[in-house]
Amino acid sequence: MKRKGTYIGAAVVLCVMVGFLASAATQSSVTDWYPTLNKPPFNPPNWLFAPVWSVLYVLMGIAAGLVWSKGLHHKWVKTALYHFGFQLLLNALWSLVFFGLKSPFWALWVIVALLAMIVLTIKWFHTVSRVAAYLLVPYLLWVAFATVLNFSIWWLN
Repeated sequence: MKRKGTYIGAAVVLCVMVGFLASAATQSSVTDWYPTLNKPPFNPPNWLFAPVWSVLYVLMGIAAGLVWSKGLHHKWVKTALYHFGFQLLLNALWSLVFFGLKSPFWALWVIVALLAMIVLTIKWFHTVSRVAAYLLVPYLLWVAFATVLNFSIWWLN
């Protein structure tokens, strides 16, 4: 149990750090560029994004830690974690493209790829740990919503 806790803790720290670093690209754009965009009526209030993403990064870390704790000597664990790592990079890239480059169009391409990678990650996590796969479902749902939101912002602007 102690070993599993170590893997989960390390994975949570990694995910939260990636989220924190990616959010650095959003800071100035959230206050100067993003408010100038036309947004759909279902756009959530700005204050909602930070707590939702914080919970999602913790859930992602717990899920990754559960898979990692099964041992890197297993081919399926390695495959699952490769997918997880790639989707985590796409997650950070989306913030850089949408807010850093101020490009909803190119961010839409990134988020569609991210959505596909999350689905594949869930598939591979399910092979290793059903609990880990289920922990990623809220993330999948939020990113699906964010994809619709991203598309709508691009379309309206």
